[in-house]
Amino acid sequence: MKKKSKADRIPKWAWLLLSFVTAMIVWYLLSLNPQTARSFPNVVKVIQSLPVMIERGVFWQDIGSSLISVTAGFAIGFVLSLPVAILMAWYAPVRNIIEPWIQFIRNIPPLAYVPLVVISAGVGRKPQIIVITIATFLIMTVTIYQGVINVDETLIKAARVLGATDKDIFFRVIAPATLPFIITAIRLGSSTALTTLIAAESTGAIAGLGMRIRSLNNSFESEPMLLYIIIIGIIGMLVEKFVKFLERRFTGWQEKREV
Repeated sequence: MKKKSKADRIPKWAWLLLSFVTAMIVWYLLSLNPQTARSFPNVVKVIQSLPVMIERGVFWQDIGSSLISVTAGFAIGFVLSLPVAILMAWYAPVRNIIEPWIQFIRNIPPLAYVPLVVISAGVGRKPQIIVITIATFLIMTVTIYQGVINVDETLIKAARVLGATDKDIFFRVIAPATLPFIITAIRLGSSTALTTLIAAESTGAIAGLGMRIRSLNNSFESEPMLLYIIIIGIIGMLVEKFVKFLERRFTGWQEKREV
């Protein structure tokens, strides 16, 4: 059994507290520097901007609008990525036709194809969902595909020897073995959905975290702008906590390396 170091004996909450205090100190020092003070205003002023944005009647509207777009885009991307990834892994013709285009589009920043989506779908929520769907679909398809093709061939052969049908092999061998990759795809897809939010909401949105950040940037209101950036980070952390719950619930059997 690996011997615990002194760092391992320190409780996790203490490390989190130390990390938070360190971040606050760095933030405070940046707020004192004339070159960075505009981008990192005093933490008190940022907190004070919260009731201001609530009073304007846009804070909860922006959060709600962004969550709807992110959730819808992620959900559609996930539902589409599962069958496409499986078909790519099982059938070479499908893989040879689809994979080059997935790799090609995956390297294009979402902001680059936003204008094309707007031309086709108009302005509003629809193009936002389409942009997020494309971005999440690409990353999740690649991740799930890697999981399917990396299933141990010995397990599949052993199942066939025991008389398993293709259906049995998929649900009892491939699906359980691919589950860790699906969880990873959910983690990457949810993160991609949030990072694509700014580009997605440049499609003529009337509300949303990304749209409001651009609006506040145009009016040089750095305090509420930084507040909104922090809100996106907090949402991302909450989503990560949920994904970790799914990971413990469905892949608790998987052996993990101690660090």
